[in-house]
Amino acid sequence: MWTASDYQYMSRALQLARRGLYSTDPNPRVGCVIVKDDVVLSEGWHQKAGQPHAEIEALKNAIENNASENISGATCYVTLEPCVHHGRTSPCTESLIKAGIRKVVAATIDPNPLVAGKGLQQLTEAGIETASGLMEAQAVELNPGFIMRMQQGRPFVRCKLAMSLDGKTALQNGESKWISSSESRIDAQILRARSSAIMTGIGTVIADDPSMNVRLPETSAWAKHGQQPLRVILDSRLETPLDAKILSLPGDVIIFHASEDKENKQNLENTGVQLVFVNAKRGPEFLEYVLAYLATEKEINEILLETGSILAGEMMQAGLIDELIIYLAPTLLGHDAKSLFQLPLLDNMSDRISLHFSDIRAIGKDIRIKATVNR
Repeated sequence: MWTASDYQYMSRALQLARRGLYSTDPNPRVGCVIVKDDVVLSEGWHQKAGQPHAEIEALKNAIENNASENISGATCYVTLEPCVHHGRTSPCTESLIKAGIRKVVAATIDPNPLVAGKGLQQLTEAGIETASGLMEAQAVELNPGFIMRMQQGRPFVRCKLAMSLDGKTALQNGESKWISSSESRIDAQILRARSSAIMTGIGTVIADDPSMNVRLPETSAWAKHGQQPLRVILDSRLETPLDAKILSLPGDVIIFHASEDKENKQNLENTGVQLVFVNAKRGPEFLEYVLAYLATEKEINEILLETGSILAGEMMQAGLIDELIIYLAPTLLGHDAKSLFQLPLLDNMSDRISLHFSDIRAIGKDIRIKATVNR
């Protein structure tokens, strides 16, 4: 069905989409290539929410490149189905129809219920040939959080962990700096940079006093286009110290809690953080509320979970971790060191949590394992 040229142009559109990796939230990352007679007339990518979508950027660039007269009869390759609804910008479908585009090839259907096939339907009704599914897996991989938020009403949760070869993440006394190599820690900064939010638990805040922010060079793509992710603390009893490093750095902080301590709440609010009361002490109900709130109220697409074994175990048990990023270091910490997840004892192998390794590669002296959770 697809030709070598189709793959070539969609591959280019995906490359363009990746330019928005750090800047498009809460919108998806989208790229577009307009082609006629095997000649690329124009390209575009969605740069930031509120700014033109990829298709509009490509059409605008065609005008600037004096190629607009050739657009009529061209083929548009786009990594996500063109929008058909009025949001912060006008529908892309109307602009494509007006420009005289002959064919539109979308990598994937837009999961937004306001679109969800309606964009391609409107184009078809206007006499434009449409197709979808070309390099769909790659397009989905670019926007797991947007898709999860639209389809399931919660963000995509990626859990980042570092462990020794014997499966330990910290010494018995809690010391964990540094298991992974400097190269792995830089790689983890890139994970933070693409995330909408970084989430941790009160245990980690008290034990490690972490910053939980992005620290990349000023020359990086994130420094040019991105911003600090929202920092999220799960602290049911509001034990976060007022002088915690995580509260004093640039960027927004939100604490989810179940405390009735008015004085403590006021003191924390005075530091500039947002407090959200959850009518549940702990467990799946608390965690599910947190993720639903972040999706609906903050439009969070991707969460990077950086925490200890207790919260990581609770999230895993609740079925709320979608992907694991594990940095495996060539070292041994011993039998009594802390494990990655605090999980209940299993009586049957059938109760084990099954994973799928999607990527394994060397990062410095470490091995980085990317695994999805099978459900």
